[in-house]
Amino acid sequence: MNVVDRFLEYVSIDTRSDDQSEECPSTSGQMFLARLLYDELKRIGMQEVEVDDNGYVMATLPSNFDGKVPVIGFIAHMDTSPDMSGKNVKPQIVKNYDGRDIILDKKNNIILKPDDFPELIKYIGQDIITTCGHTLLGADDKAGIAEIVSAMEFLIQNPSVKHGKIRVCFTPDEEIGRGANKFDIRKFGADFAYTMDGGEIGELEYENFNAAVALIEIQGRNVHPGYAFKKMVNSIEIAGRIISTLPVSESPAHTKDYDGFYHVISVNGEVEKTEIEILIRDFDEENFNSRKKYLENLVSKINEEISIKPVKLKIEDQYQNMRKQIEPVLHVVELAKKAMLESGIKPIIRPIRGGTDGARLSYMRLPTPNIFAGGHNFHGRYEFIPVQSMQKAVEVIVKIAELAIN
Repeated sequence: MNVVDRFLEYVSIDTRSDDQSEECPSTSGQMFLARLLYDELKRIGMQEVEVDDNGYVMATLPSNFDGKVPVIGFIAHMDTSPDMSGKNVKPQIVKNYDGRDIILDKKNNIILKPDDFPELIKYIGQDIITTCGHTLLGADDKAGIAEIVSAMEFLIQNPSVKHGKIRVCFTPDEEIGRGANKFDIRKFGADFAYTMDGGEIGELEYENFNAAVALIEIQGRNVHPGYAFKKMVNSIEIAGRIISTLPVSESPAHTKDYDGFYHVISVNGEVEKTEIEILIRDFDEENFNSRKKYLENLVSKINEEISIKPVKLKIEDQYQNMRKQIEPVLHVVELAKKAMLESGIKPIIRPIRGGTDGARLSYMRLPTPNIFAGGHNFHGRYEFIPVQSMQKAVEVIVKIAELAIN
């Protein structure tokens, strides 16, 4: 089975994670895929294949090289984003893309346009896998899984390619921030690893946001509006004040590269009570802490002005910038960079404007940079992935394994 066939099989399984669930994995579809991967890894000849009660799949490709070399890990996640449905995914393959609009759903006028997504032009002449316009595709990160499994199968079938011991792991619930929660570093036993969880071909990342989530609870006081003078405290109005105070220029739609942001992701409420959830992101640790302090000061100011002190703020740190952990072992990044160059790919070294399992794993003493899986427009109906990018990702995995023995 080739990388495309694998990918198409994996995306047919609904593995959307659920942040409201306390289970691990948070959804049954992830465990279904975990068991499928267990069977497939056994079939292609991997050793020490197992899937634990939490849905983590691990396996070993033994070394075929007579010498001491590092143990390398390759990691991808099984879940897809809760942001959009991953049920009944119907991929479409556009052969020899000609640079024009791609019709995803003619009836509903859902079109993937180069005018909206100019990166499409890079792939003229290639084969592109898209959605049907009503679900996400699932390249994040089922492309990464397909690429890792295909690379392992290639190495097993081509023993002339020498390599050290390789460990692979497929994790649950990365999209809801739990992918590393129950990851057994000691059992995995790698010296360093790579997540195959990046975007376009060539991406190589070892920096990511410092991340936190602010949970704001506003307790209002409801009184008949006709008799509310100096009595009513409308929690919705206070919520609006908090949101409007956030700098518009520091929202996701107005930031790029190394810019940080505030991102209001949910508002739920009535006069009596309103809850707001805000993501806080910044690459710089000092700026990150300043953003948290900004919200704390804003809440304090509002509480000073209103006698019932209506606002409660809870800030939870989610993950840290992995750069601190990777810089002492930059040879790991250089190895991936060399593998790309020898595969005819120009490395694109830039920060991840998000997070991966690798961020937390790096702080668990498993240095884990991120490598492209090849997809674009993750988490939505306009997601697509070029077939040739997936094939190159397989080649890069093989080349890393080969170069690591030198």
